[in-house]
Order: sequence, then structure tokens, then C-alpha cells
Amino acid sequence: MMAKTPVDLLIFDLDGTLIESKWDIADSVNLTLAELGLPERPLEEIFGFVGDGVKKLLRLAVGEGNRVGFDEALSVFRRHYLAHCLDRTVFYPGVAPVLEHFHHKPKAVATNKSIEYTRVILDGLGPQHFAYIVGGDNGFGLKPEPGMLLHVMEQLGAAKDRTVLVGDSTNDINGGHNAGIRVCAVGYGMGNRDKMAACKPEWFIERPEELMELFI
Repeated sequence: MMAKTPVDLLIFDLDGTLIESKWDIADSVNLTLAELGLPERPLEEIFGFVGDGVKKLLRLAVGEGNRVGFDEALSVFRRHYLAHCLDRTVFYPGVAPVLEHFHHKPKAVATNKSIEYTRVILDGLGPQHFAYIVGGDNGFGLKPEPGMLLHVMEQLGAAKDRTVLVGDSTNDINGGHNAGIRVCAVGYGMGNRDKMAACKPEWFIERPEELMELFI
């Protein structure tokens, strides 16, 4: 059995890592498109738009060449998503025991999702004891830029070699490496497995519970 790796800080991505949220995102996108008089999109197509923040999501969903203003689309989506972001969104099976297992360690969330939606969802799902939460519109850039990850480590006083990022996308893996930290990729989220593997994460897990076997 491999020795566990000591860590002082676990930073988690949100969508596709901690929470299964793709259904509520996709439903809210299609409610937005319908209200704007645009054709709805297949759910699988919308899932592929998730991960780079709400602005990129809506630009891809609305598409090029129509007369809908982006600010209008963002406003309509915000209304629908805030109303529906907890309809079906839940923690992935195994996440709650993992968070409880590491209750003695600082844990943070670093997501490209808007901080407004992030807080509503995490508050709605109950206490998770995250020491710090940063979103894509907090001014530190979006992963794979390292800014939000460096900010979290600075705020919590954690060393790079004692910090691990857990995420489900190439943005997470590349962002973690750009910040000088190690990354544990998860295979159960929304990310493309082959693309993630090509980014060479230090660990790759299939279930959240495996984190308890890897880190101490």
C-alpha cells in the first residue's frame, strides 16, 4: 500500500468535482434561450459549454450572429439559474464523507462559476466548513490562470508543496500546475478523460472516497 501524501490545504473545484450541477445549468440555459426567442439546445451540448465561467457558457449557448444583447442574456440567465440552481443539484455520492473526514484540515473552493451562484448553492446544500471560497468574478482570473489558486493559498497561509487541487477539467489541472501545486483529477465529473490525462495530473481518481486513501 502506498504511503499517504501529507497535505495542509485541499482546494476543490465546484461543478463536476463537488456537485452534480449540470442538469440545473442546462435547464436554466434553455429557459433563457426560450425567453429570448432562440432555439433550445440539446442537454449534452450545453454540458460541453460548462467550465469556463458563465460568460463563456452564455456566449456559446446564444451563439454568434443573432441580435440578442449579451447583457440581456446574462440578466435572464441569472434570474432563471438563481430560481433553479438547487432543483437537482447535489453533492456527488461520497463527497460529504470526504469533507467530514478532512474536517481538521483547511479546505477551499476555487471555481470559475460566479461567486453569487456558488454561495447560494453551497449555503443551500448545508454546512461544508470551507475556510475560503473564491469564484470566477472575484477578480483573480479564471482557471487555468493561477490567480485564484495563489490567492487562496495566500489567504490561508498554505505552502505550494503542501497544497493539492482537486478538479474535473483541463482548466483545473493546468491551473494547478500554473500555480505550482499538485493536482488530483476526478474521472466522475464533466471533464474529458483523455484531455485530462494528457495534462498529466499527479493523481487520477474515480470516486471521491479515494481522496481519503491518498492524503493525510
